[in-house]
Amino acid sequence: MMAQVSTPLWQAQILTLFPEMFPGPLGVSLAGKALEKGIWTMDVVQIRDYATDKHRNVDDTPAGGGPGMVMRADVLGAAIDDVVARRQTPDQDAPSGGGELADFPVVYLSPRGKRLDQALIREFAAKKGITLICGRFEGVDERVLEGRNVMEVSLGDFILSGGEVAAMALMDAVVRTLPGVIGQPETLDEESFESGLLEYPHYTRPKVWEGREIPDVLQSGHHGKIKDWRLEQSKKLTEERRPDLWEKYLRDQE
Repeated sequence: MMAQVSTPLWQAQILTLFPEMFPGPLGVSLAGKALEKGIWTMDVVQIRDYATDKHRNVDDTPAGGGPGMVMRADVLGAAIDDVVARRQTPDQDAPSGGGELADFPVVYLSPRGKRLDQALIREFAAKKGITLICGRFEGVDERVLEGRNVMEVSLGDFILSGGEVAAMALMDAVVRTLPGVIGQPETLDEESFESGLLEYPHYTRPKVWEGREIPDVLQSGHHGKIKDWRLEQSKKLTEERRPDLWEKYLRDQE
């Protein structure tokens, strides 16, 4: 039986039309164990519960015409207001929006948002929690994004069927950085993107596999040389595979 943490380090609220998708992958492995221990918590909320008509409609046709449907501002706005009020505590001020990364930023997963990277993950992890809006249809009414100061975040230049998978990816990336989740937290410091570089190659036994041998320096026992080799490999991989990161790395070194 795992020991429970008295107060969670990080709280996630998820607004979605498909609550049955959660916890999904977040219920197993590192994230699942941390969830069971209470290191973090998840509150999954059905947006449709805030619809006011008998059919529980959450969307309508886009103003000005065009294909698809748009999530209504009145329904989503009511959902956001309720979950924001739900997670307020006496020592918190009135809820501020997510645009400036308040203690509980409100984030909409959107392909037009700010690109998610490890630096932003670290910022989210430093907060008390997050409210994630999982969009569907063609998008959500712009007025609710403006009226609730919602921060838009994107996983990359591609389109998903909805924000649920993106929300899971964001939460997984945050949770693994929380204290007590990874057994050897120092390993986080050497991962890709933490230093602005891609991670160096890894090897393990057997010493020779299909004629390929582990580099001699990794078998030398000389920690200084190993550290230098790994740094050079990281630089080489970053320059070859991610010239955008390499240019930024060089600028940061100046």
